[in-house]
Amino acid sequence: MDVPRIKLRFETLSPHLDERMRRMIAASETLGEGYGAISEVSRATGVSRRAIAQGVQELKQGMPEPQRKGRIRREGGGRKKAVDVDSTLRSDLEQLIEPATRGDPESPLLWTCKSLRSLSEELKAKGHTTNRQTVAELLHEMGYSLQANKKTVEGSTSPDRNEQFEYIYHTTNEFHTAGEPVISVDTKKKELVGNFKNNGREWQPKGMPAKVNVHDFPDKELGKAIPYGIYDLIQNEGWVNVGIDHDTAAFAVASIQGWWDSMGHSRYPEAKNLMITADSGGSNGCRRRLWKAQLQKFADSAGLAVHVAHLPPGTSKWNKIEHRLFSFISQNWRGRPLISHEVIVNLIASTRTGKGLKVYCQLDSNTYAKGVKVTDEEMASLNIKHSNFRGEWNYAIYPRKKDDSVIN
Repeated sequence: MDVPRIKLRFETLSPHLDERMRRMIAASETLGEGYGAISEVSRATGVSRRAIAQGVQELKQGMPEPQRKGRIRREGGGRKKAVDVDSTLRSDLEQLIEPATRGDPESPLLWTCKSLRSLSEELKAKGHTTNRQTVAELLHEMGYSLQANKKTVEGSTSPDRNEQFEYIYHTTNEFHTAGEPVISVDTKKKELVGNFKNNGREWQPKGMPAKVNVHDFPDKELGKAIPYGIYDLIQNEGWVNVGIDHDTAAFAVASIQGWWDSMGHSRYPEAKNLMITADSGGSNGCRRRLWKAQLQKFADSAGLAVHVAHLPPGTSKWNKIEHRLFSFISQNWRGRPLISHEVIVNLIASTRTGKGLKVYCQLDSNTYAKGVKVTDEEMASLNIKHSNFRGEWNYAIYPRKKDDSVIN
């Protein structure tokens, strides 16, 4: 079944059809198809499964002459969609799936580990009138899909992994409620700068693809680009600092400092606290002394209590920034050679989504030395407090000048 073609044909004909002909044409698309055809056509056309099933019966029995021409019923007639009569249905469904959401950073599709039956039952317990079919349609509208397992992980998972996700979810909600900023940070994949092949395709005149180098040997003059991203969960804004030297903890915190100075402070002028969600490894890893030492300097200069929650090891793809910022940057520059730092900055800054994402970008030409050591004395001077739950993942760094207004 060619679902995209069905959708295109139906959207073309739909303005010229009355309700009866809509279900008849939708029903005709299911003839000769196997199990699940009605559901597929329903999603492609927007005609309910019940109406399509009725149309199938009418086609099998022979189409009687219509009693009258034109519309079968008045404009706006018929049963309303569940989300039209229940204003909190969609938001309650999002809350149910949020703690267990997973995502592929290079794909806008998401999937949830909760079944349609359990989601429907939990919504009913909240007072909603719904069923599995309604939940399935809402999930498709929200960008979720059923996806199979793929063997990619080796070794055991970290203890308390699920509990850490719940901790991050509830702590994030507390900060949102208090109006305090919450950001997700990470380093995007390093990119070679130059006339190199970039995966993906874009529209070009037929037979005239962009010509790029056969080999991906780095250009010594142009070097590489290291995009470090900050995603603001409340504002739905991204800020990317494109480095040209090394991806170190000093570079990571300098990027956060740049976001705060250029955007964060103006967005949250009354903020006393900042929550950061980050991976457990890389330049912002939970074991890096330099990361914490640099965060202390940032907390002192900004006057903020910096609360950090690390995702468990091996779960970096589930960081918010991956599928809410980086995936759209990859889509925006797909199939286009990243021939200069200027091109990279402009492509990142022009990234937009239908849900209102805005992205800002700057080039960081500073150098960041590798192998910087932080002494035991420097670590002892940090004003850091570890959480009672997995303190190596969850901790807060306070300004050295105490402020009773911070969240403690």
